[in-house]
Amino acid sequence: MSREGVDHALRTLRDERDRIAANLLELERHDGGRLLKGARLTGETWRRWDVAQARLATLWRLFDAYQRVLDAAGELRERSPRLDPAALMELSGLLSGQSVELPDGQIPLEHRTLLGPQERRITLDEAVAMMSDAYEFVAGEITAADAAWSALLQPLEDAEESWRRTARLAHSLDGTRHPELDRVGRELTALGRLVRTDPLSLVKDGHADTARLDRVCAILTSLGDELAGVARMREDYEELVARVAASVEEVEETERRAHAAHATALDKIHSPNLPEPSRGLGAALRDRLAALERLREAGRWVEMAGRFAELEHAVEEALERARGDLRLSAGLLDRRGELRGRLEAYRAKAARLGLAEDERLTVLYGEAREVLWTAPCDLRRATTVLAEYQRAIRACESETGTRR
Repeated sequence: MSREGVDHALRTLRDERDRIAANLLELERHDGGRLLKGARLTGETWRRWDVAQARLATLWRLFDAYQRVLDAAGELRERSPRLDPAALMELSGLLSGQSVELPDGQIPLEHRTLLGPQERRITLDEAVAMMSDAYEFVAGEITAADAAWSALLQPLEDAEESWRRTARLAHSLDGTRHPELDRVGRELTALGRLVRTDPLSLVKDGHADTARLDRVCAILTSLGDELAGVARMREDYEELVARVAASVEEVEETERRAHAAHATALDKIHSPNLPEPSRGLGAALRDRLAALERLREAGRWVEMAGRFAELEHAVEEALERARGDLRLSAGLLDRRGELRGRLEAYRAKAARLGLAEDERLTVLYGEAREVLWTAPCDLRRATTVLAEYQRAIRACESETGTRR
């Protein structure tokens, strides 16, 4: 190398060294790297960081060897202002030859002997290339861990705070442990340990997998909503119980009406084929309502909320069943009333047509009236006779129209 070439190379290499040193220091100060160094790592993250630390240590040793060569070249240049051929030869060897001694860990097996590794030297450019590879590897591992923690730690902490808030609410409601909340707490503890010590095990396809954490958060949201509902029920307990008690009274009243209608139908309708209405629905509901009061007195609000929801559903079902029983019995009596009304309407029509004295219509009307006003009433027979009376009126009306 010429003197100008040596000086140019020294300036370029020193600038390069300064940039490398700055980047290495920035890598050491990276928040992700500090977290990795301070955390008690396990699993996949521990394995990858262990490899990365070894590469980082080798990188620093290689940088030290690289820097020693530059320092030696700089000192030689300062001692030789005129640069005689011997100095130029030595500087050329340092700056462009195989002047950097590789650290032991970087010497491949084929370059080792039974007595130890043979010395292996590389050029400054080769040293920069090796340091660049190591830097990219270490930076990649730090970035991956940092990205995983960034994606997972805040949602984890939010979930943990949500669990604590929900646990306090559950304890304030009944002072006992909530089994589902305890289960979620155990799962959250295990997940928290994994996030804090092995975040890279939760990375898939380059992205943090938050599926487990999302499921826990969804369960906590559901539990929180449920317990908030229990708290609201505790505040509105008197009003809610009064409403349910009123519904129970309606069930009992509907039961009484259904039994009364059933008895009337058996008395007034021939062969009604009616099932016996339900009995004791209201009484059973009152017993369940009293049991709720005992839970309230014991302060077992969470359990009571579940029982209260079940009672509300049972009241709705009981009321619908009692109403169905009433409709069955009352429907037969309503059917009789409907047939009676239709009979009188047909009779009025016959009178308007001037058929009030028609002998056949009079006989049919009398027969229908006897069936409908006789107890028990045969609804099938009444329906048949009424239809026959209607057809007879239509036939007479047609004949009258033809004669006209």
